[in-house]
Amino acid sequence: MNIATSPAALVGISETEWQIRCDLAALYRLIAHHRWTDFIYTHLSARLPGPEHHFLINKYGVNFHEMRASDLVKIDVDGNIVDPRPLSSRDVNAAGFCIHSAVHMAREDLLCVVHTHTSAGIAVSAHKDGLLPLSQHACKFYGRLAYHGYEGIALDLDERERLVKDLGEHKAMILRNHGLLVGGTSIPEAFLNIYMLERACAAQVDALAGGREIVLPPPEVCAHTAEQFRKGENEEHYAMVWAAALRLIEDGKPDYRS
Repeated sequence: MNIATSPAALVGISETEWQIRCDLAALYRLIAHHRWTDFIYTHLSARLPGPEHHFLINKYGVNFHEMRASDLVKIDVDGNIVDPRPLSSRDVNAAGFCIHSAVHMAREDLLCVVHTHTSAGIAVSAHKDGLLPLSQHACKFYGRLAYHGYEGIALDLDERERLVKDLGEHKAMILRNHGLLVGGTSIPEAFLNIYMLERACAAQVDALAGGREIVLPPPEVCAHTAEQFRKGENEEHYAMVWAAALRLIEDGKPDYRS
C-alpha cells in the first residue's frame, strides 16, 4: 500500500514508520498462522528510529490474525501513548509494556521483540534443565539462551532491571513458568528466532513424551552447530526467509498493510 493512500498518512506517520508498522502487523499474522498465539495476550513490538525511544505495540483486544498496521499503538518507554490518533491508556496492556519496554530501553540493537505463551514454550520453561540440545533447532541456541525466573504477572516496573540483566547480550530468553522471549536486529530476524525456538521447544516436549531414553549430541557438536548457525545467518538470509513467510499470509483479509 502506498504511504500517500494509507490511513496513517492522514495523521502524519512517516513512510519509514509505516513500513515498520506493516512489517510488524505481518509478524502478528505469522504468529497466528503458526498457532503461537494466546488469544489476545502476549505481544510483539518494534522500536522506531529516532532519539525519542518510541516503539509500536499491539492495540489490546485485537486478534493477531486480524492485526493491521493501523492497529499498532505508538508508546514511549514510560508507557505513555504518543500516537497522533485519539487513543486511551486501555489500548495497551500493562504487562506487555513492562516486558517490552525493558528490552527496548536496554538493547537498542534489537529492533523487534517477540513474546509468546505457547504450550511447548511454557512446558520447557518449567523444565528444570530448560531447553535441551536434543534437536538441530535447539542447538542454534546452545550457549546463547538466557533464563529469567518467574515473578508473577509482569506489572511491577522494577522487574525490568532484573529482566534485562538476565537477558544480557543474548537474543533469546526463556521466562520461567511463563513463556518465550526473543529479539532481532530486524523484524525478519526476530521471526526466524521465534520460529526456531518454538520448534525446538515443541520437539523437546514430543521427545520427552515418548517415555524413552533420549540421546544428546556431545557438547562440542552442539557448540559447533551453534557457530554454524551464527555464520550462516545474515540480513540476506533473513530477507529470503521473510519473503517466503509473507507469502503465507498475503491473502489475509483485511490486508495487514491497512
